[in-house]
Amino acid sequence: MTDGAAERPPFAFAEAIALRLSYRPPYDWAAIRAFLAKRAIPGVEATDPAAPYARTICVAGRHGLLTVEPGADCLHVALRGVEAVHAEALAERLRRLFDCDADPGAIAARLAGDPVLAPLVAARPGLRLPGAWDPFETGCRAILGQQVSVAAAIGLAGKLVAAYGTPLAQPMGGLTHVFPAPADLVEADIALALNMPRARGAAIRALAAAALTDPDLFAPAESLEAAVLRFTAIRGIGPWTAQYIAMRALKLPDALPVGDVGLLRALESGTGRPNPAALLARAEAWRPFRAYAAQHLWAADEAVARGR
Repeated sequence: MTDGAAERPPFAFAEAIALRLSYRPPYDWAAIRAFLAKRAIPGVEATDPAAPYARTICVAGRHGLLTVEPGADCLHVALRGVEAVHAEALAERLRRLFDCDADPGAIAARLAGDPVLAPLVAARPGLRLPGAWDPFETGCRAILGQQVSVAAAIGLAGKLVAAYGTPLAQPMGGLTHVFPAPADLVEADIALALNMPRARGAAIRALAAAALTDPDLFAPAESLEAAVLRFTAIRGIGPWTAQYIAMRALKLPDALPVGDVGLLRALESGTGRPNPAALLARAEAWRPFRAYAAQHLWAADEAVARGR
């Protein structure tokens, strides 16, 4: 599915390692790039949805950069600051981040039976479910997003990186830091540094402690239910956050953050907005692709918001 040489260097880096990531078409690059750009962590990820995806990385203790952009039938990747021995493993991480192994036909066949989802799937047949480059980073980002807007969450994430991230020796544009590791945050007074509720800072510290104690915290789970129980056992992580982590960090295609306001708003009809219980009942017909249904509904909700 990958190899060590692209047909052309996709990124103008000296000594960059080039990879190609194949996928089942169609592939909606614009949508996944826009999703990641809107949620990009300042200093760590590039924010321009019209530019290649770029971010800082730490591999085997070495800092580097990567970039991803679309090709005719694959995604082109360039890695900088990474030893070639790690390229294959990093390619697999990127396949998960960009959901290269999804089967769009099977997903569409399941979701097209819902009258709200059917036109959304038809309009975006290649919509993907963004994964996570770093599960711990995504878990922290989910906690920062509790009860606040996406814009507010990325602002907090940028402050977290500036306060506790590791600066790159050679910054590139807006890419300046590597995201903090669990050891950097486990004893940090995050709430004070970010001027946010102490409970949310304590939740990040608790997640960091869990990650240090259990190296398999973000390993594949036997089931969605097991994954949710794993994360809700951590103080400060509720069902929404656990489902979001399961969706993106563990890549469980049936994860569904039921109480998400954006999902409920996207399903609003002439009779009003459904409550979480009604959404959960309706979503039974979407199994085992409830996470993809959520992605379609979020995309639709954001499109409506842009049109206002």
